[in-house]
Amino acid sequence: MTTTLTQAPGHTAAPHRRARRAWWQGSLVAWLFLAPALLLFLYFKFIPMVLGLWKSFHEVHYISDTWVGLDNYKTILTDSEFASAIGHSVVLALGTTLGSLVLGLGFALLIEGPARYLWFVRTAAFLPVVTTMAAVAEVWRIMFHPADSGMLNTIIGWVGIDPQPWLASEHSSLWSIMLMSIWRGTPYDMMIFLAGLVGVDRTLYEAAAVDGASTWRRLRHITVPALRSVFWILFTLAAIRGLRVFVEVYVLTNGGPNGSSEVLMTLVYKLGFQSNDLGVASAGGIVLFLATLVLTVVAQVLRRRQAE
Repeated sequence: MTTTLTQAPGHTAAPHRRARRAWWQGSLVAWLFLAPALLLFLYFKFIPMVLGLWKSFHEVHYISDTWVGLDNYKTILTDSEFASAIGHSVVLALGTTLGSLVLGLGFALLIEGPARYLWFVRTAAFLPVVTTMAAVAEVWRIMFHPADSGMLNTIIGWVGIDPQPWLASEHSSLWSIMLMSIWRGTPYDMMIFLAGLVGVDRTLYEAAAVDGASTWRRLRHITVPALRSVFWILFTLAAIRGLRVFVEVYVLTNGGPNGSSEVLMTLVYKLGFQSNDLGVASAGGIVLFLATLVLTVVAQVLRRRQAE
């Protein structure tokens, strides 16, 4: 004898309602936890961004603003001072990115391994990243002292190199800042590369060694392809970091001597807070934001194409 059980519609609807209620309650709790941070972001980041975009189309005065359309952007694109600052920013971003990537990979390969003492080496190498940028720049400013008694000049003197002017020369100021930026960016890239190296299959190295592959060929055909996604991530982050450089330039040279190390961020700061030309300064900030956005999108598109 078979018995057919029919469930009332209310019995199936009740669990569904309870699941929806639980989902809404969970979402509400999550948003409540996020609300303080979102309010801070709204007040200190998103609202200033909107105001900056609005001011970039105006000539800003203390009492009222005058609409000038794209004149501020035309000033940026045609002014030689802005062109020089943009060029310095691009050179500094490229040099810092390439230098920190190469050195970061090299150091990651050197200190990769399970040895107990390596934790201390990794921690010591990572210290520049967690140190305040202003403090780091001030220490390097002292090290860059151009006299014979300067720290870096003393060190290079040990190998017979003449003292260098470093920050005091128009020809070497930007390269000196790049040197410090590479020193500070390398440990961060190194730690990301170390995390990526953990995922490389060790059996590939063993098989390549059995086949007689040299260390260079193993690095070229196994390590680098396995770290391709890591390279793209670090390239994007390092390039953005290089384009938005400000504190190190401001502390070390303030754009000098004679504007030889002026970058877009320091020029925008001077226009906005020293010359009170907030309209052009806002346009410069928007241009920097667009450059960062384009760089990120292009890097992601290229990464996806390579992945396919």
